[in-house]
Amino acid sequence: MWVITVHSQNNIKMFEFNTEKEAREVLAGIQGYKILTEVIYFNDDCFID
Repeated sequence: MWVITVHSQNNIKMFEFNTEKEAREVLAGIQGYKILTEVIYFNDDCFID
């Protein structure tokens, strides 16, 4: 999961995306201070033996 966090004045908004591509497309159009974060859960398939 990918999350964009946007800080502006007294507001914080968060947007969730399934893919990095989706998130980066939206990120390009957002103005202000923004952070793109990948959320990794340790119970995801890639961590299970």
